[in-house]
Amino acid sequence: MIDYQLLRDEVAQHPYPLLFATISGAHLYGFPSPDSDFDLRGVHLLPVEDAVGLLPRRETVEVSGLRQGVEIDLVTHDAHKFFSLMLKRNGYVLEQLFSPLVVYHQPEFEELQAIGMKCITRHHVHHYRGFAHTQWNLFEKENPPRVKPLLYVYRVLLTGIHLMRTGIVEANLTRLNDEFHLPYVNDLIAIKTGGQEQATLDPSAVERHAPEFHRLVAELENAGAQSNLPDEPAALDDLNRLLIRLRLRASI
Repeated sequence: MIDYQLLRDEVAQHPYPLLFATISGAHLYGFPSPDSDFDLRGVHLLPVEDAVGLLPRRETVEVSGLRQGVEIDLVTHDAHKFFSLMLKRNGYVLEQLFSPLVVYHQPEFEELQAIGMKCITRHHVHHYRGFAHTQWNLFEKENPPRVKPLLYVYRVLLTGIHLMRTGIVEANLTRLNDEFHLPYVNDLIAIKTGGQEQATLDPSAVERHAPEFHRLVAELENAGAQSNLPDEPAALDDLNRLLIRLRLRASI
């Protein structure tokens, strides 16, 4: 159960106006354990004098702490930085933008989501392949291996394959597995959601899951090669106009 009022109270204390704040992490991915923290991600708007001046600017704000027994981790980027990341092969920021778990948003949030669809390219396959390899290496070297990085491996691979095939950002592993029907995924989710954040598996899990990891990496690469997604984003002008409009409003 997500206490949205608690999370709204947290983002209300942000030092800058927010464009949006959404829930990321395990709650977005569909496998929070009872002791999982809440990862809030979003976009803030620096005052004009900070955005254009020579003094150091707070492009990223990070705040974490315990609120009523709930650990909350809030990270936001200034609109300029976030919009710039949207134009790169960064699936992470797109997952934040399209998260259905919305804590706060201004009216321009839906406009930004529409623009975000123009940022999706076939080259996002590199983001998901690289992230999957990073999580697999983490899973492989731990003793005993943990459930969490293995779930991240499968979540990232299925998100990437689905994105290459459909152009839709879907980060929830449960919903993704309704499409892929991988029998072991629901078992892993049950272990994570019914246990602890650092739940572990027996050492043989590495050997058992290695063939499937390599199979899905190959499937991701094939989906990227066959994707009808564009090679380049087509959102620069739209993002530029939106950023100027937001800055002008902030100066009033």
